[in-house]
Amino acid sequence: MRSNMSHEQGSEVDKRVATSQFAENILMHRVGMAEQSVPMSTLYIVGLPIGNAADISLRALWILDTVDLIACEDTRESRKLLDRYGIKTPTVAVHEHNERSAADRLIENLRAGQRIALITDAGTPAVSDPGAKVVQAVREAGLNVVPIPGASAVVTAMSASGLDSYTFTFVGFVPPAAKARQKALLTYAGRSDAFVLYEAPHRVRDLLKDLAKVLSPTRRVVVAREVTKRFESFAAMPASELSQWAKEHEPKGEYAILVDQEVKNDAEDLDESALVWARALTNELPVARAAAVVAKVTGVKRDVVYKTLMAEKVQ
Repeated sequence: MRSNMSHEQGSEVDKRVATSQFAENILMHRVGMAEQSVPMSTLYIVGLPIGNAADISLRALWILDTVDLIACEDTRESRKLLDRYGIKTPTVAVHEHNERSAADRLIENLRAGQRIALITDAGTPAVSDPGAKVVQAVREAGLNVVPIPGASAVVTAMSASGLDSYTFTFVGFVPPAAKARQKALLTYAGRSDAFVLYEAPHRVRDLLKDLAKVLSPTRRVVVAREVTKRFESFAAMPASELSQWAKEHEPKGEYAILVDQEVKNDAEDLDESALVWARALTNELPVARAAAVVAKVTGVKRDVVYKTLMAEKVQ
């Protein structure tokens, strides 16, 4: 899109690019950043590290140093990273509570010819973070949007999980309210493909306990904590062990919960008479034990019986 800037305005912004602190950096020089196109009147969606500050890309550093304005989820949090790299670009707050109104102001600046970077506290904007409304508004205004790839918690965790899943569903955060959370988990647990959840430390125990109720006991789960950070850890276990793991480990940091694909079987579902009997047993026995008894008598796989009974309890 052709900018409506004056020649003087254009020269001023281009001078900012030419005098970037990174212009003579040997790595920037080798990858040719100074020769790469950085169009005006453009919103740059910049991916940041999810923990380790060294995971930032050369291109992200260059863009953050040469744009006219950086729109941040939290200016104080972003300034910590920017200061590490000596980036003095002005910042403005754009978060979930002011995203729509902020988008209008950013569009005015873009139409005036500015280059603007959009970032969040960590990771990539608009993916389980604020930013989608801004991107949508900018595109609807006919202005240019350019992604600057960065770290992704879901892809990073999946790569180190050991799960052999060619396809998976990225769920992100499920509803915090207990009933809504349980229904959401039941929906995803009923699918055969793998899926990935995000959760905050103060809710992770409840999430893991609910997962243990709706997943087949043998379904594999990987709990990834503090990915790329100092206390990074990965714990793999069958779903039946999730509740105990949650009790034994103090919740700390952000979590990615990766649930492996369901192993398919050819067992028939419970017929109505067997289901009535199974329901009665759950009044006297734990669900897992009732499922084992029904499976032994009917020949239906225990996991199928268990999932059927748990689905009814959540509804």
